Amino acid sequence: MFPTLSWDTQKKALKLIDQRLLPHQVVYRKYYRACQVAKAIKDMVVRGAPAIGIVGAFGLALEADWLAARAKEQTSFWNEAQKAYQTLIEARPTAVNLSWALKRLWVKTTKEMHIKDVAALWEQEALQMIKEDVSINKMIGQNGADLLKLNSRVLTHCNAGALATAGWGTALGVIRSAQQEGKIDMVYANETRPYLQGARLTAFELLNDNIPVTLIADNTGGYLMQQKSIDAVIVGADRIAANGDTANKIGTCSLATLAYHHRIPFYVAAPISTIDLNTETGKKIVIEERNPQEITHLGNKWIAPKNIKVYNPSFDITPASLITGVITEKGVISYPQTPLNYLQESMEQ
Repeated sequence: MFPTLSWDTQKKALKLIDQRLLPHQVVYRKYYRACQVAKAIKDMVVRGAPAIGIVGAFGLALEADWLAARAKEQTSFWNEAQKAYQTLIEARPTAVNLSWALKRLWVKTTKEMHIKDVAALWEQEALQMIKEDVSINKMIGQNGADLLKLNSRVLTHCNAGALATAGWGTALGVIRSAQQEGKIDMVYANETRPYLQGARLTAFELLNDNIPVTLIADNTGGYLMQQKSIDAVIVGADRIAANGDTANKIGTCSLATLAYHHRIPFYVAAPISTIDLNTETGKKIVIEERNPQEITHLGNKWIAPKNIKVYNPSFDITPASLITGVITEKGVISYPQTPLNYLQESMEQ
């Protein structure tokens, strides 16, 4: 696995693999300010809800360190830090992990703290998130692997692997854990139009880990299900509402509908931090719309009529009723139990 991100403690710099260039080039870029990190998130240098959250936290820590060396008084520091916070949180509106991570840093401090202490605390908190994320992913992986039978043929959509997290992955974490137990016969990776995260990233990860993978067009999954060639569908999530409705890469809802029709288990693998209890249903989730050029172009080449109208939502909402279960580090939330009820019951135990 190629590391998605790393932190240079001496130079106070965040290093990210540029996922736009994969699979043909492995290039790492360094970032020193929140505005640079926000642009990297917005431009898809880094993507995947857990990774975006951690990177956002480092973005705030970077800004705090930069401001601490220059701010002449407390008020100036906090005003500029608030601006950086807002810039980061607006970079990708659908993924809840970004706001979760930034809020986690913010509530750890008070305006009475020395600004250098704030910068140091935020840096340590972001570093802690890396350790926690890998540990959480491995727990998700084991909980998900327990659901799969021997010789499973798994279909996945987009990329919810090590590249979308601090390491191991959520949906691909389940597949990696199942592979270690000898349970994987084949992984079918949707190409994931229009940004091709499946073709470029998921296929890249699985090939590098020697996990059997077959790349398919997005509209092939239904045929494979019809041929009884799929045993389970496992995807990640960018935000899960309190009732279980799930936002994930565009095309996920179509797969869930097909899986439901063919009576194939459809699982969402995500950490508890992806569950947004303040959002009642999927109807309240803001869906990001991406650049029309992602559809009209393949690379730099036009593939559509020049004046065509384009609609390019990056995500869709899969109703909870189509989801067999949400695989978390705490266990599996099985429909019709809602994440809200599940978490309330967990706290009461």
